[in-house]
Amino acid sequence: MAKRKLNRRQRWRIEKIQQERRDRAQRKAERAHPTAADLGEEQEGTVVAHFGGQVLVEAGDGAPTRCHFRANLEQLVVGDRVIWQAPRSEGDGVVTAVMPRATVLKRPDNYGNLKPVAANLDRLLVVFAPRPEPSSALLDRYLVAAELSGIPATLVLNKADLVAPDNADAVARLVALYQDLGYPVLQVSATSRDGLAELSHGLTGGTVAFVGQSGVGKSSLVNALLPEAELAVGALSDVSGLGQHTTTTARLFHLEGGGHLIDSPGIREFGLWHIDEDELLRGYRELAALAGHCRFRNCTHRHEPGCALREAADAGRISAERLNNFFQIAATLDEQARQRYHS
Repeated sequence: MAKRKLNRRQRWRIEKIQQERRDRAQRKAERAHPTAADLGEEQEGTVVAHFGGQVLVEAGDGAPTRCHFRANLEQLVVGDRVIWQAPRSEGDGVVTAVMPRATVLKRPDNYGNLKPVAANLDRLLVVFAPRPEPSSALLDRYLVAAELSGIPATLVLNKADLVAPDNADAVARLVALYQDLGYPVLQVSATSRDGLAELSHGLTGGTVAFVGQSGVGKSSLVNALLPEAELAVGALSDVSGLGQHTTTTARLFHLEGGGHLIDSPGIREFGLWHIDEDELLRGYRELAALAGHCRFRNCTHRHEPGCALREAADAGRISAERLNNFFQIAATLDEQARQRYHS
């Protein structure tokens, strides 16, 4: 279904209504869990969960603390490093400032606004599987988002135990395509646990998130890497005071090797509605390197003679499949929608 086209006044009104709802949620949360009258000194911490008008903040090895946040702060997301004050008496702490983000992953919402969904990610793990049949065009969308966000990406072939004679060649070709571009590719199985040790080792020391289409086993990988995840969710629910069925925007889990995993439905699947064709081109690393070598400066890479991209594809120096994916994705970009996101 086509995205609803909104004018500036409609976007302003929708944002105003959303802000009023957020303010009401925060006031309700503050009535249910008032800020402590006596707060400690300001200290650094990390947002490990977000729900409604509150966040859970963790400092060092301490337990997460429920906190409100100042109304003048930008939208907080899991992974944010913040300045906060812990309660010395009964009540909640408060977040007073957000520290600069090294990276931020954003996605467009349905109302024409770009919203952050995770901060300070060191790597995106793009998950695919033999079934459902993997699509390089879909994988490219995630890789473009990673490239434009400045976040390194690793491809993870999950359900490797489902590689069979009828799909082995297609899977091998896809793996080789991305390895040739310099993207690491790991082959694992959450079911048989093959390759999980290598995957876990590769996550050591950084903050990562899984992305990928439905059905490729992202949740199974999270559960395999974090068998205590459900216990951790229960513990966070206890701290939040909102019950065992609390739905959080995202959660940050600690991995045994010292890394962190951010798990969020908002991260797992996202589109490219908000970018233009020039940005899309920059998201294809091998195409971006050639774009300035076309005969004509305003080359559209479709029909002009002397196009460096098409000549490289014809000569086999770059993947014709990836170039075709670029054209296919470019054809789906909505200029009016992009103007909504940027205006």
